[in-house]
Amino acid sequence: MTLLNRLHVSFNRMHATPQSRTLFAVTALALIAVPAVALRAFAQLQASPKAVIDQAWQIVDREFVDPKFNQVDWQQERQTLLSRSYASPEEAYTALRTALEKLDDPYTRFMNPEEFQALNRGMAGELTGVGMQLKQDETTKALTVVKPIENSPALTAGVLPGDLILQIDGRSTQDMTVETAAGLIRGEPDTQVRLQFQRQGGEPFELTLTRARISIPAVRSSLQLEGQRRIGYIRLNEFSAHAAEQMKQAITDLQSQKVDQFVLDLRGNPGGRLDQGVAIARMWINSGDIVRTVDRDGSAEQIRATNSALTDLPLAVLVDGSSASASEIVAGALKDDHRAVVIGSQTFGKALVQQVNQLADGSGLNVTIARYFTPSGLDINHTGITPDIVVDLTEQQKQDLAANPDQIGTAQDPQYQRAIQYLGQTAASPRP
Repeated sequence: MTLLNRLHVSFNRMHATPQSRTLFAVTALALIAVPAVALRAFAQLQASPKAVIDQAWQIVDREFVDPKFNQVDWQQERQTLLSRSYASPEEAYTALRTALEKLDDPYTRFMNPEEFQALNRGMAGELTGVGMQLKQDETTKALTVVKPIENSPALTAGVLPGDLILQIDGRSTQDMTVETAAGLIRGEPDTQVRLQFQRQGGEPFELTLTRARISIPAVRSSLQLEGQRRIGYIRLNEFSAHAAEQMKQAITDLQSQKVDQFVLDLRGNPGGRLDQGVAIARMWINSGDIVRTVDRDGSAEQIRATNSALTDLPLAVLVDGSSASASEIVAGALKDDHRAVVIGSQTFGKALVQQVNQLADGSGLNVTIARYFTPSGLDINHTGITPDIVVDLTEQQKQDLAANPDQIGTAQDPQYQRAIQYLGQTAASPRP
C-alpha cells in the first residue's frame, strides 16, 4: 500500500467513532454467543487508560519514522507505562505525553478527545473558538500568536501575529504547551474567554473574546487587473479536506474570465493533508516529479504528475516563513520542475509526514511516519526552501499586512508586487 493510500485510510479511520468500532467488535463476538455483561466489560477494557496507552505505544512502535526511537528503549517505555496505576484518563494522557516527548519529535503527539475533535474540525475546514494559530517560541518558550484567522473574533478584536499570550482566564501560560492553551481557549460558541496579551515588549493588555463557530474556506481567489494584464490571484490558507476541490474550482473560474497569468499565495499556510497537496500540485504540473517520501525502512515512494494539469499559464508562487509542510511540497515541486517562480522569504522547513490515528476512547495520536524530499532530492527539514527571488518583509510591513488583511495581494503588498513585476517580464526574460 502506498503512503498516500495509507494516509487516506488513516484519515477515514479518524472519522469512525469509537462506538462504531465497538459495535463491530460486539457484532463479531455475538456470533459466538458471548454474554452481554462480558461484551460490556470487553468494550470498557478497550477504552481503559492502559488499553489506550498500549494502543498508542503499538502505533508508534510500528510506524514511527525513526526505528531507533531517538535512542530510547521503547520496549522499556511500554513496561513502565503499563506497570503504573492511573486514577483517571488524564493521568494516563500525561504519562503518554511524557513518553512521546523522549522521541524528540514535536509532530508525534497525543491529543485528548477534545483536542482530537478540534483537529477533525480543522481538517474539515471548521473550528470553534476565537480563531488564532498558536506556537511556542523555540527560544523563549513563550506562547505566541502565529496569525489570527480571517473572519474570526481574534482578528476583529485586533490580535496581531507575534502577540504573546500571557494569561488565559487568569491562568499563566508560562511553560504551557500549545495543546493545553488551545484546549483552554476553545469552548462552546457564544461563551467568552479573557486573554492577556503583550505586544513587542509593551505593557500587557487584556481582551475578552466571544467564541464562535468559524467556517474556514481553504481558498480565496479573485481576478485582478494589473495594467493590461488579467491576473488570477489564488490564496490557499491550508490543505484541509476540501482544499483540492476548492482549488480546482478557483482555477476553472479564473480561466473562464480569461486570465493571462496566475499568482498562487502560500504565505502563512502551515500545511495539512499530503493527498491534498499532491492533488493541487498536479493541477499545475503536467509531467515530472512532485515529491519523494522515505519511510523508516528506507523504502522510497516517488509521487509524480499525472498529465492532469488544468493550466500552463505563467505562474508565480508566494511563500514566507510560515509556509510549511504541504505548502513546501507544492512550492518545491513547482520550483524544481521549473513550472513557476517562487518569490518571498525562506519557508519553515518541515519535511516530515504524519499519520493521524484515532484511539479507542476518542483521543488521537499524530505519528511521524516518513520524510520527504523535493524533486531535486533536496532535504528541506529545518532549512526550508529558498525562493528564486528573495523578498523579505520588514517587521513593520508584516504588522501592516496583518492589521489590514484586505491589503494582502494588492499594491500595498511588496511580495505580491514583486510577483507582478516578474510576471510582466516573463515574455522578455528567462526564469531565474
